[in-house]
Order: sequence, then C-alpha cells, then structure tokens
Amino acid sequence: MTSADEISDTLGHLHQVLRRAAARRDADRLPDAQVEVLRLVERRPGICVRDAAEALRAAPNTVSTLVGDLADAGLIARERSPENRRQVRLTLTPEAHRRIGAYQEQRRALVADALDRLGDDARARIAAAVPDLHDLTALIAAGPPPEPAG
Repeated sequence: MTSADEISDTLGHLHQVLRRAAARRDADRLPDAQVEVLRLVERRPGICVRDAAEALRAAPNTVSTLVGDLADAGLIARERSPENRRQVRLTLTPEAHRRIGAYQEQRRALVADALDRLGDDARARIAAAVPDLHDLTALIAAGPPPEPAG
C-alpha cells in the first residue's frame, strides 16, 4: 500500500515538474498565482474578489492585486454587479481564454509525450487511477469531515 506521504510527494513533484517544463516552453507564461486566479474565474465566471480570495485561501488584498495585474494585462474584465454596485464581478477576456487553452495544450502535450514513452501496462494503470484521483481531489477540496456531535 502506498502511503499518504508518498502519494502527496509524488503528486506535488509531478505538479512542479509540469509547471517548470511548461515554463521552459513558454517565455510569456504568467506567474502561477495569476494562472490560479484565471483558472478560478474560468470555472466560476462572475465571481467577486472576496469569494475568489476565499476559494484560493488567500488574503483579499493579495487577490485584488493579482486581479488588477490581470486586468491591466487585458486578461480579466471587471464589471460592477447590478445587484450591488460596490461589488465587482470578474470574467475572462477572449485573450485569457486563448492563453488558458494554450497552457492546457502545453501540459497535455507534455503528459502525452511522457505517456508515449511508458509501456502499455503502465499507461493502463495510470488511466485506471484517474477516477480515484478525481475523487481524492474532491475530498481534499471539500476539507476535513465535520466533527461528530456530542
């Protein structure tokens, strides 16, 4: 049985290696924190800065600065909420969608190239683990279970 430490270390290292390999291929790659904001806004168009900060587990002023930088770069559009004029809703620009697509394609190509160099059995085991990795991701994202009452 593989330990939680081994799984955590391997997945963390895989993420780091993918990020570095993609950065070597793309001189215009955005900082990881900005990419995280873009991916969140892609998943949740219309999210406000406060909710984005909560979702990213970051300070609101940090996320606000990231959003400002992304808006200045033409990657995020900020629009006042019709329900609450003090609240700003975030959406991606067409350029942001293009860049996210390019990042995803880079990562896909890196993984596909590595998978092609593995044997059939290894590829099958990795493919079989994907649904369980999705479940693991969802459990971690949901946080710890509630404490039992009483």
